[in-house]
Amino acid sequence: MGTDYSVPSDLSAEAFANAEARGQSCPSPCLPPPTMSTVQQLNISNGGVPKYAVLFATVNPLGIEGDRHAHPEIHGGPIQALLLIDQASIEEITAMGFPIAAGSLGENITTQGLDRRQVRIGQQYRIGEVIVEITKPRGPCKQLHCYGDGIQQAIYDPQVKARDYTSPRWGLSGFYASVIQPGVIRPGDPIALLFESA
Repeated sequence: MGTDYSVPSDLSAEAFANAEARGQSCPSPCLPPPTMSTVQQLNISNGGVPKYAVLFATVNPLGIEGDRHAHPEIHGGPIQALLLIDQASIEEITAMGFPIAAGSLGENITTQGLDRRQVRIGQQYRIGEVIVEITKPRGPCKQLHCYGDGIQQAIYDPQVKARDYTSPRWGLSGFYASVIQPGVIRPGDPIALLFESA
């Protein structure tokens, strides 16, 4: 009979902390601690990029109150209410030679620990008080030329456009989300997957 590698239902980040406090490397079975995704930064602008950090965001069905779009015919609306990009993606793009930081790509929510390779269309997440649903990958616009020629091709390709999550560029340009439940988001708020898409 083989070893049971299933995760006990009571296994939590707290269990790992308690095991560590007792001098144990981890509870049995020995699995890595669950990762937690959080809000690193919230960003708005009067239109265009970059967007700048704010202390909190009041979110309604059309996005963050006070945020504007340079081209509202392309950006915004209930299907593209929020743009999420993870800090790890920003670091990947910076390593390619493009001078960006949190907010540079026009994202409203810079996340920490949200693995872009695991994000799927239709997933629902709780972010602070807000519930969002991932609607589509973001197609990078001409506004991003200010960070260097070729950035659009570096972060987006035909596979991503076709919503093929096997692309190595999947999620580098970020994900749009609709707002299911409005509310307030603050930096440091946890991000929890509520519903896995089919």
